[in-house]
Amino acid sequence: MPTYAYRCRECDTQFEQQRPMSESSAPATCPTGHDDTVKLLTTVALTGRAGGGAPAGGGCCGGACGCGG
Repeated sequence: MPTYAYRCRECDTQFEQQRPMSESSAPATCPTGHDDTVKLLTTVALTGRAGGGAPAGGGCCGGACGCGG
């Protein structure tokens, strides 16, 4: 289940809630009871396999098609 970050506009508290994606737009209540909250944008880091850099050859297909680029 995804975790979403929120900030309370009344007390400036930042908090997280786990909820289904289908409820991602639903209002969240601050832990101190305030209802005026806003969902924060968060970033997710996606990584490939350990030690795996970019494919050799570069270009649109890693150099496998002979396009040179």
